[in-house]
Amino acid sequence: MRDHGCVRDYAYFDGRLATGLVEVSHDPAVLDGPGWWAVVGTFEGRWTCARFSSVVPAPVPSGVWAGPSPTAWRTSLGRRAYEQGVAEIREQIATGWIYQANLCRVLTAPIPARSEPAGLAALLAAAHPAPYAGAVDVPDAGVRVVTASPELFLARDGDLLTSGPIKGTGRTAADLLPKDTAENVMIVDLVRNDLARVAEPGTVDVPSLCAVREHPGLVHLESTVTARLRAGEG
Repeated sequence: MRDHGCVRDYAYFDGRLATGLVEVSHDPAVLDGPGWWAVVGTFEGRWTCARFSSVVPAPVPSGVWAGPSPTAWRTSLGRRAYEQGVAEIREQIATGWIYQANLCRVLTAPIPARSEPAGLAALLAAAHPAPYAGAVDVPDAGVRVVTASPELFLARDGDLLTSGPIKGTGRTAADLLPKDTAENVMIVDLVRNDLARVAEPGTVDVPSLCAVREHPGLVHLESTVTARLRAGEG
């Protein structure tokens, strides 16, 4: 098959290549309509939804990739800010406002001009295969994203919502600890609560709890939470 790295405006997920960009919207309500959509959301809450006309089985796209220099990376969170964040989280836990938080940072670096997201996607697929790996490249919409996630954050099929939270990692199942199970159950409870806010009453379910999933070189504890979307919610 020809090199898809030269294709402009595409999305690739789960062995399928989407091309033929039809429209771009920042309103997630468009997902109630027909068509195949690639959706990208930012931490700040901005959504970009891209609809494509053609979706065909295809191998991972390929292209040119020359990553940034290791010394070019910059962090959004220095040591002092990190330590302050940890202290604030511990205080919130002590007062009972939260019982878990992820303290995140953003790493940025300039990408060489000739580098293509498809090239990075191909490298990741070869060296770090993941169930939810993919790429969305719509430059005019400001979206050039490559992902290699093992975790299903949220899927929607009609009114069926599915989330697959992961907590607990080891080289083998024997390495998993009671702490891993406890954390997984805690996250499942949080996901159930989140889905219940938009679900039909009584439809939130946990078909699978703390299942051991094998990945190259490690195992995860993964659960599955489902719900039926309430009418009027989008």
